[in-house]
Amino acid sequence: MSRIGKQPIPVPSGVDVKIDGARVTVKGKNGELQRDVHPDIRVVLDDGQIIVTRPSDRPNHRALHGLTRALLANMVTGVDAGFKKVLEMHGVGYRAQQMGSNIQIAVGYSHPVDVAAPKGITLEVEGNDKIIISGSDKEAVGQIAAEIRGIRPPEPYKGKGIRYEGEYVRRKAGKAGKTMMGG
Repeated sequence: MSRIGKQPIPVPSGVDVKIDGARVTVKGKNGELQRDVHPDIRVVLDDGQIIVTRPSDRPNHRALHGLTRALLANMVTGVDAGFKKVLEMHGVGYRAQQMGSNIQIAVGYSHPVDVAAPKGITLEVEGNDKIIISGSDKEAVGQIAAEIRGIRPPEPYKGKGIRYEGEYVRRKAGKAGKTMMGG
């Protein structure tokens, strides 16, 4: 039995779960999320808990069991508390600027880079060098964070670039100085 898959998902008060065949809809104070689960996996709402079961011990059913449970748990957490990722910018002249619901990033290119906030995602700039991405869909929050980081990933020599809060960038030594060989 999958250790993750067999755990029931508690549904907090204020969160409404509807199961219609293979479609699961979760509504809460932070919005509404929908997901289609694999037809082999059974999802049941029982006594304020979501229970995920699988039909057999085949490897694909075992994999889907844990995956489905984790995805549904993230949906419940997202509509209740939400998810947040923080990006930091390191480098001289690197800064971000709020432009309505979108942001504009200056990271050493000849032009500023505009990033549009997709539906359900909030982009905020704190100070000049911190970008806060928040929303109810964990997958979307992580994807936007990765795309923004990809604009200028941290480089290993000076550590300049956009990185996740708390991310450690392994530094490399630069070129060694030239030595004068007899010549």
